[in-house]
Amino acid sequence: MTVHETDALVVGAGPVGLFAVFQCGMVKIRCHVVDALEAVGGQLSALYPEKPIYDIPGHPSILAADLVDRLAEQAAPFAPVHHFGVQVESLAREADGRWRCGLSNGETILAPVVIIAAGAGAFGPNRPPLDGLERYEGTSVFYLVRRREDFRDKRVVIAGGGDSAVDWAISLSEVAAKVMVVHRRAKFRAAPESEERLKQLAASGAVELVVPYQLHALEGEDGRLSAVVVADLDGQTKRLEADILLPFYGLSSNLGPIAEWGLTMDRHVIAVDPATGATSAPGVFAAGDICAYPGKLKLILSGFAEAARVAHSAHDIVHPGEALHFEHSTTSGVPGVK
Repeated sequence: MTVHETDALVVGAGPVGLFAVFQCGMVKIRCHVVDALEAVGGQLSALYPEKPIYDIPGHPSILAADLVDRLAEQAAPFAPVHHFGVQVESLAREADGRWRCGLSNGETILAPVVIIAAGAGAFGPNRPPLDGLERYEGTSVFYLVRRREDFRDKRVVIAGGGDSAVDWAISLSEVAAKVMVVHRRAKFRAAPESEERLKQLAASGAVELVVPYQLHALEGEDGRLSAVVVADLDGQTKRLEADILLPFYGLSSNLGPIAEWGLTMDRHVIAVDPATGATSAPGVFAAGDICAYPGKLKLILSGFAEAARVAHSAHDIVHPGEALHFEHSTTSGVPGVK
């Protein structure tokens, strides 16, 4: 069994986790990073990499994927060790004060500090109850759009009535051969301006609104769709010739093993001391959407500030007795960066 020893384990490789690695590096804390996904970025990469974010300081607009790339580049000089596609299943205190973190792949990480930056926890799509759905997943059925260009000249069926369904219908209408939106009623749950834009596209013929209908069955061979069958409220069916199905029915998320670690919770997130980011367990901190304190704002920029606070709090544990002389990065610089 492989045992890794490090200064800090960061649970979650989303934007806050990546920035925590950078902040830890600035105070000489080495990090290993664990994430259940197969790459950095968390929900930004998994759900909306090509959607713009408008509230990142200094960036009037930045694509989610570009923000992730910049954060990974910023953390890179501190050489974090990533463990992708695994979860931290257990957390136990050792006699020397370090935390023994058992991973789902059988490996172990020993660290005096654990920083939980897992966002909303493990998440996944709400799948429609269609026979044989799994045969098409990853080839013709997708629950997110990573690259808009992947759908150029395709016949695309989008199912759902929320912001994701409406926004991607508008966007993909510019590149797809045909876009069809299936929803159980004529009224959508998206932002009013987005819904108005969708209806304008429908009036011009750029998008077909298939309402009120619901998904009924899939047709195709060898994982390749040829049609999506939909049914109205009376059970009458309609066949939509299609290459791609994008079911946007939202996400289900849970804390997974984190909920079993004995930490003090505030509803479904972790209670922390806002002055330090500390949880109820010594040496365990939390930052980002997974933590709670009075006045908490669930914003990426709030998570960035929390990551900085946690890194400074962790310094006293990783380097006991060593004074931390706070310096701005303009003074201290970044190792390996000119």
